[in-house]
Amino acid sequence: MSSSPFSPFNDLLDRDAALKTLRAAVAGADDGELFFERRRSEGLMFDDGRLRNANYDASEGFGLRAVRGEVAGYAHSTEVSQAALERASETARLAVGDGGGTWADAPEGTNRRLYTDDDPIAGAAFPVKVETLREIDAFARDLDQRVVQVSASISASLQEIEILRPEGTSVRDVRPMTRVNVSVIVEQDGRRESGTAGGGGRIALDGLLDPADWQAKAREALRIAVVNLDAVPAPAGVMDVVLGPGWPGILLHEAIGHGLEGDFNRKGSSAFAGLMGQRIAAPGVTVLDDGTIPDRRGSISVDDEGTPSARNVLIEDGRLVGYMQDRQNARLMGVKSTGNGRRESFAHIPMPRMTNTYMLGGDTAPGDIVADLRDGIYAVGFGGGQVDITNGKFVFSCTEAYRVQNGVVGAPVKGATLIGDGATALQQIRAIGNDPALDPGMGNCGKQGQWVPVGVGQPTLMIGGLTVGGSAA
Repeated sequence: MSSSPFSPFNDLLDRDAALKTLRAAVAGADDGELFFERRRSEGLMFDDGRLRNANYDASEGFGLRAVRGEVAGYAHSTEVSQAALERASETARLAVGDGGGTWADAPEGTNRRLYTDDDPIAGAAFPVKVETLREIDAFARDLDQRVVQVSASISASLQEIEILRPEGTSVRDVRPMTRVNVSVIVEQDGRRESGTAGGGGRIALDGLLDPADWQAKAREALRIAVVNLDAVPAPAGVMDVVLGPGWPGILLHEAIGHGLEGDFNRKGSSAFAGLMGQRIAAPGVTVLDDGTIPDRRGSISVDDEGTPSARNVLIEDGRLVGYMQDRQNARLMGVKSTGNGRRESFAHIPMPRMTNTYMLGGDTAPGDIVADLRDGIYAVGFGGGQVDITNGKFVFSCTEAYRVQNGVVGAPVKGATLIGDGATALQQIRAIGNDPALDPGMGNCGKQGQWVPVGVGQPTLMIGGLTVGGSAA
């Protein structure tokens, strides 16, 4: 079911009057735009045998930006009216001031559509969603008598945007998002452990409500929980680590991804600032940020400034070859926008952000990489992490990891954290698997208080000399 096309000029605003107001706001500036947004979202949470929460949210508004040099004036409102536009224009102009800027070229146009424009909220009736959650709960409990608690959630949203440029052009995008998550807690001999699985993307809800899909998620959540029942305290010390494919790419995303965003490098605050063209990673390491992968969680047909998304190579065979750019930072650095100008909503100013960030595969079989690990950790799943952008130092907790000795995968370990810095970790990559994979579609990225959906991915990797913080000496 397609939603009715969203445009503020259908019945809320006169387009010519809005364009005149925008042009007045950016007079003497370098760049600027009017960003309109309508968003609807629905979320259901089934926990401990009953529907615990069901919510529906809707929002609508605009943001007006005027940019001159390193300064941006920004004003936003939930009232979409000519009077509100006039007030926003006056506010934005205060930051820009008088004088003559050098007007930036407009974004190139595109007719590319990377995902459906159907409304995923309307893809299934509310009672069907509730019943599906009930079935997930019952199925997960029937899988294993040790299951003592099940949580399942269904979420769907639709974001519709229109960007009006001072040149008089408009860019529209309709962005669906869906996700199903399953978490279980198991108990054995007084010990409780949990496991979670889930995912989705810019896809219809139908596929995620298919029993074949959610049953696989329930089984995976149970598998992780049962594995952790047998986990022993993690060792501690400096050792080699093998990372599994797919979701462990979140370490790559955090440890080096943010450091390759244009604003941090323009300001010199990134650990990778000033290193363009230099070797920053081991030979064979190629990292991309690609917003053009169809239906993926981090994909965008156009970014939130109207620039088409792109397949951007950041590191090629170990050498730094590109940064992720929005329009303002690209202009100030003398390059072109890479289609990475993103914002959480109309109430937020755009900035360089990742989309789907991943490493390409190598030519080594994953089994051979693990077999070469003498004494270390094989990390398959990750939870939360923290990163310092200025030096690339990171700390990540493992949700599923195993001790490996003499190439043999042993007992699962509990409480393992990986500690290091992105620049060193890139140089210490010793083997790259031939099994590249993307995550199942569950990533969110935070930066300066803004959150956007992202994707990550990588092949199996061996990284030498990471510090493993554990609970056993």
